[in-house]
Amino acid sequence: MFGRRKGLLRKEMTEQLLDLLERCKTEWMTKKRVIDASIDPSDEVLHQLKLAEARYFYLLKEVRELKQFMSR
Repeated sequence: MFGRRKGLLRKEMTEQLLDLLERCKTEWMTKKRVIDASIDPSDEVLHQLKLAEARYFYLLKEVRELKQFMSR
């Protein structure tokens, strides 16, 4: 009884993590395109780009670790 619920929760959390990863990638790529099209981007915009990139790569690392954990 508890095993099925635990598996369902794990699957649900994994799906949420993958959804968040995709949204962060989209945000990062959008900001990158805006900066690439800008002539002189401000420091604040460049900072936001670095933050979005760091957030994406952190989540990517978490997904990879989760994948390794699940394959055991």
